[in-house]
Amino acid sequence: MKQVARRLMLALALGFATSSGAFAQTHLRVGLADDPDVLDPTLSRSYTTRIVFASICDKLFDIDEKLNIVPQLALSHETSADGKTVTIKLRPGVKFHDGEPFNAEAAKYSLDRHVNLKTSFRKAEIGVIDSIAVADPLTIKLNLKAPFSPLVNQLADRAGMMMSPKALEATGDKFGLKPVCAGPYKFVERVEQDKIVVEKFADYWNKDQIFIDKITYRPIIDATVRLANLRAGGLDLIERVLATDIKTVRDNPKLRLTKAVSLGFTSLTFNVAAGPKSENPLGKDPRVRRAFDLSLDREAINQVVFNGEFVPGNQWVNPQHAYYQQAFPVPKRDLDKAKALMKEAGVTGRLPIDFLVQNTPEMRSVAEVLQAMSADAGFDLKIRITEAATALKEGEAGNFQLYMNWWSGRSDPDGNSIIHHVCGAPQNYGHYCDKQIDAWHQEARAISDPARRKAIYEKITAKYLAEGSMIYLYHPQMLIAHTDRLEGYKPMPDGMVRVIGLKLK
Repeated sequence: MKQVARRLMLALALGFATSSGAFAQTHLRVGLADDPDVLDPTLSRSYTTRIVFASICDKLFDIDEKLNIVPQLALSHETSADGKTVTIKLRPGVKFHDGEPFNAEAAKYSLDRHVNLKTSFRKAEIGVIDSIAVADPLTIKLNLKAPFSPLVNQLADRAGMMMSPKALEATGDKFGLKPVCAGPYKFVERVEQDKIVVEKFADYWNKDQIFIDKITYRPIIDATVRLANLRAGGLDLIERVLATDIKTVRDNPKLRLTKAVSLGFTSLTFNVAAGPKSENPLGKDPRVRRAFDLSLDREAINQVVFNGEFVPGNQWVNPQHAYYQQAFPVPKRDLDKAKALMKEAGVTGRLPIDFLVQNTPEMRSVAEVLQAMSADAGFDLKIRITEAATALKEGEAGNFQLYMNWWSGRSDPDGNSIIHHVCGAPQNYGHYCDKQIDAWHQEARAISDPARRKAIYEKITAKYLAEGSMIYLYHPQMLIAHTDRLEGYKPMPDGMVRVIGLKLK
């Protein structure tokens, strides 16, 4: 009988030990503000996809909190005297999630795909690469069509993400259904609109700094619901906390709030040449666009919608950025001048405007404030609330007169401007085109000296702010809240959730 009892106790003890081992697995649950698009670094455009990529797809380079370039899969880079060859030394001993080695051939394969795939959204970022040579097993040489100073910054984002050639060969354009990269976590599963699950990669090159076993990303569009899940313990971290919820987070002793001024911006795009919707005074007359700008009070928008937490802005870099043009400060509201410009342009009565707005609580609130402010200068904004994916398609099709959109931002100003400003650029939704603006952008790309580049951007700023198709409203704070059980999280200006060093108590 005693032996039976001992066996029973032993069985229970073993069962408890097994159960305890199972529960000891750490699991980070992240709430996203929307469902990521395709998990393919070449094809992706979504901001939240970049947050997921931060755990599964390492890049050649990364940025730190001060926007300095730091090595990741690359160890170093060197640019030739003529600026047309960039030599990159790669990190040894790196494996992809399928066990294949990361080396120069693999890096060339990924970069060639980013540049040459017809459907690639990276082509606009690194299309200056003419050819890639494998110098030795851990060295590649990028031969450029022209000097391109933002190149390394571009390789610190999706354009620098490395994918397994073997997996790409096997899956082709279906790679995003089961991505195979070289990051700290490997893809497990995805349920659209519900979750993305990744788990720790045992052979990660920096595995000693990975302390969490599993991450689940859950898209929850409603910010209030995201926060409620965090407060209830269903999530451990949420991104894009509403500014109006800051006090709620700070008053909760079990939660922590971090913030960093975003590299990105929220802007308004005028349709100046994208089809029939451009045929109106707002689209055709810079004076009317200037009048609209002068009808706005950016600081009031910040106070009313964001409790003063965001940063009013009028350029594609925030006022703290090294490339911000101090000679063009955020304009003050000037209704008298706005009305005078409208009269000069021959606009009488109220000018109706089809205003395309993405369906988020903050953008809806901003739209209503803009509607009220601009009415004082004679504008009649007809707000058209549209889901984010649909709004993007409407923007691309030119089906708007005014479009409010946001851009998550890049560390180099080129990544924030050229894709929106130059003729035929992918996100130049207003179809503004000025050959002088284009030429100045190319000139800035060819120069590495920051002072000389900034002088060129001053000329771009002067001309574009006066007559371009976009005006800038504010730079968000990247507001991220997490449980006090999470240690090691560092707020970053790009809003990415970097997993290196994170721990769950």
